Amino acid sequence: MSERDDLLDEVWDDWRESVTMAPKELERWLDTDESRRVGDGDGGESTGHRSGRRIVTILRTRKDDLTLDDVRWMRKVVGYVHRHLAQRPKGDVEESDWRYSLMNWGHDPLA
Repeated sequence: MSERDDLLDEVWDDWRESVTMAPKELERWLDTDESRRVGDGDGGESTGHRSGRRIVTILRTRKDDLTLDDVRWMRKVVGYVHRHLAQRPKGDVEESDWRYSLMNWGHDPLA
């Protein structure tokens, strides 16, 4: 078994649970002002927004066609989502930067 296959076996179920948005749904979200507004960046596109575009590509790729680099990115996404979920703020999060940031990474906590 290859390194890609081993990592994919490790991350696949967590990826499917962490990325709750469908590709089209995530693309629509990434086109919003709210999506572009949140996250860290160098004055250009935020890390999360860039990640969202890559997640859309991965979601549209057949499992057998995923590269080792794709699988490593999937593991990074799972880690981000899990860490960010643990930081849920109190109160209504529907229009919060916390939720919007998670959505850039393909996870809508209200879905």
